[in-house]
Amino acid sequence: MTPVPFPTPAAPARRLAFLVLAATLAGCSLVGKPGDPVTIYAPEAAATPDPSWPRVDWQLAIARPSAPRLLDSPRIGVRPVPGELQVYKGAVWVQPPTDMLEATVLRVLEDSGKIDAVGRVATGLRANYRLALDIRRFEADYRGGDRPAAVIEVVAKLMHNTDQRVVASQTFTQVQPSPATDIGSVAAAFDQALAKVGRQVAGWTLAAGQADAASRPAP
Repeated sequence: MTPVPFPTPAAPARRLAFLVLAATLAGCSLVGKPGDPVTIYAPEAAATPDPSWPRVDWQLAIARPSAPRLLDSPRIGVRPVPGELQVYKGAVWVQPPTDMLEATVLRVLEDSGKIDAVGRVATGLRANYRLALDIRRFEADYRGGDRPAAVIEVVAKLMHNTDQRVVASQTFTQVQPSPATDIGSVAAAFDQALAKVGRQVAGWTLAAGQADAASRPAP
């Protein structure tokens, strides 16, 4: 696959941390020749909790999100035309989108103060509910225009840990237009989209879990 011949990275927008370094990405010819400079983008995805979210007394474990193999990597996907997915040359995420999404949702739930115990499944938390996330899209999409938009699509499922029952399921989609075609602007658009998706998933999780907990008979 030939890299997309888009402009080289410009200075990223405010709130987006980045690091430029010379790196050799073994076995990955899509991001340029070995030894070429690679820009690493690290979205902060700072989401503000909603004070109206319900206060809950149950515990939540967040499973590591799943995603297609191409998405579960640091490469930054771009769709210049429908049906064609490529990657930006000389630019990668600091983490795969699966890790970024998990960290964003966890952070906003912790910052909300609405739940006392929330953590990753790997921590061994004895949780009442488990949140499963599946990333369907995490790419820049030109959608027939001259500038791309950051597109993130996530399917969320909230499950009760005792009986493995699916409490609720919902798909969340964010489309955040980029003000320009350079990778710095595109990465900044992803930062905003990721923050919005993380906030939506967090609020929905609290509301869906609380509705289920309220419907269950008291022990």
